[in-house]
Amino acid sequence: MTVEDRRNSQNIVNGNIIQNLILENRERLSISGVLDVLSFDDQVVVVETELGLLNVKGENLKINKLSLDTSEVIIEGEVDNLSYSQKDYEKNSGGFFSKIFK
Repeated sequence: MTVEDRRNSQNIVNGNIIQNLILENRERLSISGVLDVLSFDDQVVVVETELGLLNVKGENLKINKLSLDTSEVIIEGEVDNLSYSQKDYEKNSGGFFSKIFK
């Protein structure tokens, strides 16, 4: 199955949520099942996904593509750590668009 086939497949199979994380050479991370980008800077990106909060840590991180229509985000930079968290994120810090439109 190619990357494009995975992107075009449904996110739910047999009642289970399917989420893909594709990390290429620790420099490019493609994530499906994205609901929102809650916070970001050049060292940490916090992404709200269908499976919980995903923390991406590294250096020189930047969001290359964000499409909430297709539930995808692409992060580029040096990725050092990926971790999921079930803890509630404080919504008062705002999401991706609140940072753009300040």
